Amino acid sequence: MSVRSASRRFNDKDNALALVSLIGNFAVYFLSLWAAVQAARMELWIAYVPLVVVLAVSAGRLYVLEHDFGHLSFFKKKSHNILAGHAVSPFTLAEFYTMQYNHDEHHRQIGNLEHREAGEINTMTLAEWNEAGFWKRLHYRLYRNPFVLIPLGAFYTYFIVWRFPKNTMKVAPISVLMHNVSLLVWWGIVFALAGWTGVLTIWLSIFVAGMLGVFLVYLQHNFEDTYWDRRPDLSFDQAALQGASCLNFGWWFDEAVANITKHDIHHLNASIPCYKLRQAHRELEDEFPLRLISFREALHAFTLKLWDEETGQLVPFPKERQVAAQATPAE
Repeated sequence: MSVRSASRRFNDKDNALALVSLIGNFAVYFLSLWAAVQAARMELWIAYVPLVVVLAVSAGRLYVLEHDFGHLSFFKKKSHNILAGHAVSPFTLAEFYTMQYNHDEHHRQIGNLEHREAGEINTMTLAEWNEAGFWKRLHYRLYRNPFVLIPLGAFYTYFIVWRFPKNTMKVAPISVLMHNVSLLVWWGIVFALAGWTGVLTIWLSIFVAGMLGVFLVYLQHNFEDTYWDRRPDLSFDQAALQGASCLNFGWWFDEAVANITKHDIHHLNASIPCYKLRQAHRELEDEFPLRLISFREALHAFTLKLWDEETGQLVPFPKERQVAAQATPAE
């Protein structure tokens, strides 16, 4: 039996468990927002900072749930998933229909070197790097620098790109417009109840949530022995299991991000609801050789920048003298 076949036993949805997860998430979101505003008014910054982090994590977790709604894998009925997707979108800043379309495209093209535009993080090949000029290299160096990628990527993605996301005109222009209006309405309600303290707290939490999101998105497909290939040799199952990661950061981290850390099984079978992914991975580990990535390996992954097609590995930037030597023909 293959991993894909074995994973199907976890596909059943549990509406009661799903509701507990969603309602509990919203409870943490609103409670931490209220508590953070109160702490700011009393100038209790030692309490305010961790409360903003809790608010940010709960907002990020809502995005993972929205992602599940997009796969129609959270509730049993399709209509319930779609309704929930629209309901959470003002809190995640991601319009539902475009998020669903773009993410499904990412799943269809996972590991495909000829369609890297469908990925969240751009990856150059070593050959492309060797052929690139100064400005293209400089741009890519800055882009892949974690101190640029994580904070600026979070701000750019959440506050700018997602206001008019990729494929908007093709998928749902009216829905994107209404989504942006709903954002202004939600922030207006917060302003009416808590003034600029409330609005700035939400914006700060969005920025922190965005940084956590970029951190996770990078690690989901960027690590040393990940997988890229070209058709006809491209294998979808191999791209899912080898080209997507399972981050082994512990139960609390998994729960905080709704098990999106189990990204390999998710890519192999997106019908598994997020509240069953940890159980699925744990049981499948007993049957198949699934790879786990430790926190140390995750940090090392941020030093890896280019896909080397010859060795089949993600590698660091080559030293410039090595590149020059490779480009100079032997006499």
